[in-house]
Amino acid sequence: MSLTTGFAVYLVIWWLTLFMVLPFGITRVDPEELLPGEDPGAPAKPRLAFKFAVTTGVSSVLFGIFYLVFESGVISFRV
Repeated sequence: MSLTTGFAVYLVIWWLTLFMVLPFGITRVDPEELLPGEDPGAPAKPRLAFKFAVTTGVSSVLFGIFYLVFESGVISFRV
C-alpha cells in the first residue's frame, strides 16, 4: 500500500468514525437559556475537541487492523 493510498483510507475511516462519535453525549440547550437568534436544537456542550481525540484514537486502531489484514494477504483487495 502506498503512502497516498494509506492516507486516503485513514481519512475515510476517520471521517466515518467522526460521524458515528458526534451524537454521543449531546444534550439540548434549555429553552429558558436561549439568546435571541440561537437555534433551540443546538447542543449545550458539543465537546468537539474531545470527540476529535476519540475519533483519532478509534480511527488509528481501525486503520491498524485494516493495514495488518491488507499486508498479511488474509483478504485480497486485488482483482
